[in-house]
Amino acid sequence: MKKFALAGNPNCGKTTMFNSLTGSTAHVGNWPGVTVDKREGVYKKCPEPIAIVDLPGIYSLSPYTSEEVIARDFIMDEKPDCIINIVDATNFERNLYLTTQLMEIDRPVVVALNMIDALDKNGEKIDEVTLSKRLGLLVVKVSALKETGLEELMNVAYEASKKERKSTTVLKDGPLGHLIGDVTIALKGQNIDNPLFHAIKLVETDEIEVRSHAKAFEVVEEFKKVFKDELFGNDLEAIIADGRYKYITTNYSPTLTKRRQNEAEMTSSDKVDRVLTHRIWGIPIFLVILFAIFHITFSTNFLFLGGLFSEDWVSCAGTAFEGVFGEGGISSPGVTLQSLVVVGADAVMSLVESGLVAIGSPDWVVGFLVNGVLEGLFSVLSFVPQILVLFLLFSILEDSGYMSRIAFILDKFLRKFGLSGRAFMPMIMGFGCSVPAMINTRTLADEKEKVATIRVIPFFSCGAKLPILIGIAGAMAVSFGIGNADLVTYGMYLLGIVVALVCVLLMRNTTLKGDLPPFIMELPTYRMPQFKSLMRLLWDKLKHFIKKAFTIILASTIVIWFVSHFSFDWQFLSDEQMDMSILASIGKFIQPLFTPLGFGSQCGQWGWMFVVACFMGLLAKENVISAFSSLAACIVVANPEIMAMDAIPKLIAVTGASPAALIAFIAFNMLTIPCMAAVATARGEMPDKKTFNFTILFWLVVSYSVSMMVYVIGTAWWTVFIFAAVIVVAFFIIKAFFKDKDKKAEVKA
Repeated sequence: MKKFALAGNPNCGKTTMFNSLTGSTAHVGNWPGVTVDKREGVYKKCPEPIAIVDLPGIYSLSPYTSEEVIARDFIMDEKPDCIINIVDATNFERNLYLTTQLMEIDRPVVVALNMIDALDKNGEKIDEVTLSKRLGLLVVKVSALKETGLEELMNVAYEASKKERKSTTVLKDGPLGHLIGDVTIALKGQNIDNPLFHAIKLVETDEIEVRSHAKAFEVVEEFKKVFKDELFGNDLEAIIADGRYKYITTNYSPTLTKRRQNEAEMTSSDKVDRVLTHRIWGIPIFLVILFAIFHITFSTNFLFLGGLFSEDWVSCAGTAFEGVFGEGGISSPGVTLQSLVVVGADAVMSLVESGLVAIGSPDWVVGFLVNGVLEGLFSVLSFVPQILVLFLLFSILEDSGYMSRIAFILDKFLRKFGLSGRAFMPMIMGFGCSVPAMINTRTLADEKEKVATIRVIPFFSCGAKLPILIGIAGAMAVSFGIGNADLVTYGMYLLGIVVALVCVLLMRNTTLKGDLPPFIMELPTYRMPQFKSLMRLLWDKLKHFIKKAFTIILASTIVIWFVSHFSFDWQFLSDEQMDMSILASIGKFIQPLFTPLGFGSQCGQWGWMFVVACFMGLLAKENVISAFSSLAACIVVANPEIMAMDAIPKLIAVTGASPAALIAFIAFNMLTIPCMAAVATARGEMPDKKTFNFTILFWLVVSYSVSMMVYVIGTAWWTVFIFAAVIVVAFFIIKAFFKDKDKKAEVKA
């Protein structure tokens, strides 16, 4: 099978093209650095299947960052049959810098002028025929977002892959042309593949090349002793970079016809940016947008219409529309969809229970299948609509290009905490899933900044933690009448962000000190998110969630049911005897450890369920709510008067957990060790085992400490001043300790 590589600058549309060509649902965001590893799919419309590899976005083939290493190693070692160079037509000259480097490799290269629709909208035009002649490469106009020109591109690339191509360089007539030629001849004599490419990298004094071809580098060293440029002296790398840009400006830029100067006043993106990236109002606007997202997803009082209608009239109790209205107003789209799923789930469970009873199934079978398996699964699946709504809204912000602006306006703010704006991108990806977010930290050049970012990514609650927030927040509203679920959920998300920033501030001033590189990012043009792309992402999210529900969560639910219905002597226990089970015994033994957090000994007979739910969440965070639902049967039996209530509220009603304890419970599960997949990813991205082990300890200490503060402050508000004073004093003591330690190290050195 032939293999084509997609190579281009960050945010040039590579991943969008990859998804369009392969039907994949790789994450797409309108910001640089979304792809930090290579992905592979198959294109099936050519005479033979083509393997398509989506490489990380890179500006050059000089391996300064890990994603550049991945892209360069693949191109040089895997030798793809054709390289499709995606060029952002709206940033024409800058993108061609990479093109001039790809030309120096002995592989077929085809240039895809992407976002040509946006270029046309700007009133500009590229003469691709002339450009193709001057590049010596085939050029095809495409729009990956609108999926136009892709079939022609693949046909051109397929034909190009059948022919050999010899490398060329735009530097051959420059001041270093003769030196490049001499080094190329020397490498050819050593039978080195792609000698021209390696020769130019040697002239640039590329560290990898110097180590690999030390003998040929002697020619470069001798040349540097006698050569001196008027502007750059003997900095050969700067001379080469300048030569590339000059050649692009002289030979390639004229093929771009720009609109007349009097027409190019202020684009629509510029006008929107004057508001959204305002130095004062930019961050407040972002917080308002963030609240609007949570309100649309979680509110039972959508648009704050509560009280305008009679609650008796809008309740629709006992009908298929129960939950569409709430608090005398309209529920949000997220809550409405969830309510409909709950109605369907209840109908399925009732039908299964009736069928099992009708065929004379034993009580334990009915309890296992209905109260154990189905209730545990449906308790998690009922939150799918809200997860998808939240994910959709965040994806719209990403695809539109707004999130890139947030990274830009937050850079100055984040630097006070020891992070660059670039670190915001993987952190905000944590709202979707911690695994790709941690992988995305490869775009960070500073190793210490990368470690600090990985450690706080789990504090940005992922979709798997959403059922915990929704379930507990909804239960608080039902049991204690405390606000809407959207306010509680929004507050908990903000708590995670604040804790992340405080932890980063502490780490970057103590154990992970380091200088921050400058943050330079080209802001992408605002664009309308593609409906088809968004639906693909939602479908992929849904498949992932359902797959986890019917594997990890189903297995966990079955295990929970068995260990909660058998004693240590393997006697079967009914629901009302569940507090004597293996699970209950273990939970009660550990329960006192969580007393400072509010859901330990003070929760009495049923408090062990909180402990069990926390530990089950270490495998998969969705297990927290499924564990509650599976264990709630014993409470229903013991308290038949609350049988009509939902699983989580009825559990809370008899455990004695206070609102402060419930918020502490949410905080602990948000901040503690993430799921096993995220833990494994963190281990792979950490520089060594010692750093990883400290990270596990870090998650435990932070989650326990913050949850304790939440509970104590929620119980006695005035303690906030004590905690604030302790934190400030501890911070300065620790900072002074490490400052003294650094001074001693300097003296010793």
